[in-house]
Amino acid sequence: MLILPAALIAAAGWDLASYTIPNQIQAALLAAFVVFAFAAGFTPATFGTHLLAGFAGLVVGFTLFALGYVGGGDAKLFACIVLWFGLANFLDFALVASIFGGALTLGLLTFRKIPMPGLLAGRDWLMRLHDERSGIPYGVALAAGAFAILPYTDVFRAALAR
Repeated sequence: MLILPAALIAAAGWDLASYTIPNQIQAALLAAFVVFAFAAGFTPATFGTHLLAGFAGLVVGFTLFALGYVGGGDAKLFACIVLWFGLANFLDFALVASIFGGALTLGLLTFRKIPMPGLLAGRDWLMRLHDERSGIPYGVALAAGAFAILPYTDVFRAALAR
């Protein structure tokens, strides 16, 4: 279970700094979920509903990617997170992550209107964030949404029970 928050932090940090989320993070989330599900004693039905959620998350994520709303790494991260959360928390997570995404977008749009202080101007990652032509590192919103929802999920309760 410790891999989930660590991977979320890594994904958010990487996305914030470079507008990318390495595939190794999603691979770690997938592998950790399989190990967690086995250790937590998931029934085949429970495991199946989580797989269904992950697949649905992949469809939603790549639809948003195809429409140009999110990056490919964000789409894959979304799918990995809903794999962990399952169908029971799919909509809760999507709503909360969307709210965080809206707040992040508004915050970055405001940040981009303010001149960059000279002390911070030498930081490449801050300059990318400040650039009006840059996108939104949505992995940050996905990670924040996941942390907000995590304590209310079945996987969290299953981890506490072990």
